[in-house]
Amino acid sequence: MTEAMSAPDIPRLDALPRVRMAHLPTGIEEMANLRAALFPEGDGPRLLVKRDDNTGVALGGNKVRQLEYYLGDAVAQGADTVLITSAVQSNYMRTCAAMAARLGLECHLQMEERVPKNDPLYRTNGNVLLDKITGAHLHGYPDGEDEAGADRAIEELAERLREQGRKPYVIHLSPGHPPVGAVGYVDAARELLAQLDARGERVDRIYVGSGSAATHTGLLWGLRAFGSAIPVTGVCVRRSADQQGPRVRANLDRLSALLEHDPGFADHDVVVTDVSLGPGYGRVTDPIREAIALAGSKEGLFVDPVYTGKVLAGMIAELRAGAMGADETALFIHTGGQPSLFAYGEAVLADAG
Repeated sequence: MTEAMSAPDIPRLDALPRVRMAHLPTGIEEMANLRAALFPEGDGPRLLVKRDDNTGVALGGNKVRQLEYYLGDAVAQGADTVLITSAVQSNYMRTCAAMAARLGLECHLQMEERVPKNDPLYRTNGNVLLDKITGAHLHGYPDGEDEAGADRAIEELAERLREQGRKPYVIHLSPGHPPVGAVGYVDAARELLAQLDARGERVDRIYVGSGSAATHTGLLWGLRAFGSAIPVTGVCVRRSADQQGPRVRANLDRLSALLEHDPGFADHDVVVTDVSLGPGYGRVTDPIREAIALAGSKEGLFVDPVYTGKVLAGMIAELRAGAMGADETALFIHTGGQPSLFAYGEAVLADAG
């Protein structure tokens, strides 16, 4: 059994504006075939996956949970336009564009050049194709590692829209802003604990992607707020562990301020690994190719090369190194991202080595 949930007084959690679109709760499935492939002697942990790729909007993914709160705030403020900046093949922007369309909001996407990749598939397929289908307005930004500059550029665009009589709402993903989207994963933690309790399941470690850190932060914050000590390992998808750890810790503090509640965190609560980061964001490596192939061929599960494939590769590397025993259970949070497979097809299928 998982730990019994406490009932903390967090009035802000359910008081924040929210537009409900996600298909919840998402399911939890066992990955017995993957376990058998990785540990044919049965000496590895039981493997579970929480299917947040099935959140039901715009091909699903974790961003639906987060955007329910950002767009709830936008609607509450009377916005008629929403702006967001991220990578060219961003799942966040694709989901934002689709959810904004459902709300009747104009949407502007600023595409940052984070990946040195210029082939036609990357530029026109995957998330970019879906962005265009939603009718979103696409803008470019030349530097993929300049969060402050990207924020300035999107704010300048917002100001031009104000001058045209629009009422823009900017979604900031960089540090220093209230982590509104992370609240979606506080709620997800509450959902997960209720599911585990209903199933009589015990989970000994959770693996989740850590990029902007909204999902990682919200999940960890929510678990601790609801009385669970389950360890959470954030697998770095963009930055090294020594850069990502402080980002997560600062985000936890901002989330506590936003929700006006402090669950209390120990130094050991923030765990990040860059074991599968490779040369950087959006770069495909042999361990990622292996993770994509294993998930597909053993479980019929599709993971992407930018986020979930990298997270699964990191989990596999740690488990092969003996991080968990056969009497334990690991849970992989599948945050979606499958559309980017169509932008990375050649790299995903390239021969190993």
